[in-house]
Amino acid sequence: MANPGDTSGPKLLSGGNPQIAKGYGDEPVQAYISAMPGWKSEIGRRIDEIVMQTVPGVRKAVKWNSPFYGNEDDLWFLSLHCFTKYVKVTFFRGDSLDPVPPSKSKHPEVRYLDIWEGQFDEAQFSDWVRQASKLPGEKL
Repeated sequence: MANPGDTSGPKLLSGGNPQIAKGYGDEPVQAYISAMPGWKSEIGRRIDEIVMQTVPGVRKAVKWNSPFYGNEDDLWFLSLHCFTKYVKVTFFRGDSLDPVPPSKSKHPEVRYLDIWEGQFDEAQFSDWVRQASKLPGEKL
């Protein structure tokens, strides 16, 4: 796990978000998760495990210092990002999920799930991942 004074690991950007080079596959995503500070690393690990269990063959990448998950390269249904006090999960077609994730975006279809320490409903998240993976991916 990286910390701001440790220069051997990835640099932590504003809010503790790891700076990870853009890349495709599991390796850059695992580097990101390992560098997530504190309790957020465990949340990142659980998110990754749930997505992999729910969507066999899921594609992964790190772009813009955030992990992305999709059914095809460059067509994404979910991403995550570290903030100071929570982990934000983005569902690119979240407005089509049932129930709709709680936080709105300025983009009409995008919805967010903010995961605070000790507040991760894995069953609901798994259901959203199942639903999101069946929707058209977002090209980013």
